[in-house]
Amino acid sequence: MARPAASFTCTACGAVHRKWAGRCDACGAWNSIVEEAPLSAGPKGPTLKGRSIALSDLSTAEPPPPRIASGLSELDRVLGGGLVPASAILVGGDPGIGKSTLLLQATAAYARRGLSCLYISGEEASAQVRMRAARLGLSDAPVKLAAETSLRDILTTLDAERPGLAIIDSIQTMWLDSVEAAPGSVSQVRAAAHELVTFAKRRGVAVILVGHVTKDGQIAGPRVVEHMVDCVLYFEGERGHQFRILRAVKNRFGPADEIGVFEMTGAGLSEVTNPSALFLSERGAPTAGSAVFAGIEGTRPVLTEIQALVAPSPLGTPRRTVVGLDSGRLSTILAVLEARCGIPFAGLDVFLNVAGGLRVTEPAADVAVAAALLSAREDVAIPPDTVLFGEISLSGALRPVGQTENRLKEASKLGFSRAIAPSRSKTGEHPGITVTEMPDLTAMVGQMFGAG
Repeated sequence: MARPAASFTCTACGAVHRKWAGRCDACGAWNSIVEEAPLSAGPKGPTLKGRSIALSDLSTAEPPPPRIASGLSELDRVLGGGLVPASAILVGGDPGIGKSTLLLQATAAYARRGLSCLYISGEEASAQVRMRAARLGLSDAPVKLAAETSLRDILTTLDAERPGLAIIDSIQTMWLDSVEAAPGSVSQVRAAAHELVTFAKRRGVAVILVGHVTKDGQIAGPRVVEHMVDCVLYFEGERGHQFRILRAVKNRFGPADEIGVFEMTGAGLSEVTNPSALFLSERGAPTAGSAVFAGIEGTRPVLTEIQALVAPSPLGTPRRTVVGLDSGRLSTILAVLEARCGIPFAGLDVFLNVAGGLRVTEPAADVAVAAALLSAREDVAIPPDTVLFGEISLSGALRPVGQTENRLKEASKLGFSRAIAPSRSKTGEHPGITVTEMPDLTAMVGQMFGAG
């Protein structure tokens, strides 16, 4: 029998290659292709007959999956209403951002509500986890703890204990003796995730896996791991800020892009029930270069402050520094301002920041970004009671965005009395707030800054 050929897999995108190469043809990553152990040779073709599968139609009525609430409202919001039994959840985030702290607090909260919980750490000793629990005031929580990396022993223990929730911290440290590869390799991570997800579905145990991230902020390992699990969560935040964002990028049991906001304190992570008020709490007197953006994160309206600084550049190529926004979007807005409104930024350094450490990915932030840039360039402060939102097209037109009423309702609740929005927006009736609709960027620049 011919020996099966080895395969080579890209650790960045999971693409399979027939031979090793320095660069992946699928995603373009360098030095990301590693050799995988070949599959054992088996009988060729469907020689064995399988069982018939029971089929149903789309009209079959099934009850929604049950939910288990943790008592942490921000975590329950991101999960879609609570933890679903037999679900597999993958949590990623930068080192030291607070993943283990969040999951230890969540495990203790579930355990205090009567759910049997088991926390398995492959990165720390049991004594280290107990020290963290003591610091967080969780020593009395009925959580079972273990420090182990052998997946075979872990699965045997889980099968014997049958907990309601199992935490695996982290999937990159797990080792399966049937796979001839080092822990953390593509083969080991994929095989370990497959075994744990299969166990969760077969035994009805909810499993939360912690995943390392690459320097690009993506969860390390093959992409197939993210396809295996039911929910993928990212724990985000800047080390210099106390705020942490738990964001759902995939959720089979709830809305994606939902966020939960936490604040890092000496006693662990505390929930932030009103993120808008917290992100705007440090705003002082009106200053040039500051604009308030009425955004939507998942189903929740969130108001954030966008700050800009424009200064003469001593360099031949001016600097463009962005924190919390897409740098490509900033370049597009600067080009539109120059081409459509005749406002150049050549020879000027541009610095853009989202206050509070929040990352904004919505195109609806375009108008607020443009207003902050123009305010900094002209040294004219935007009225402090004004919020802005809208998408800017390459022609300079302002395009309406979704959930306008929710944005205005949140702004009115926080005391804002004016809003700048694109024309044809479904603003509805909101007493106490005046909405000014703008057809294009030129009209907005002319009205707010007397130019254009």
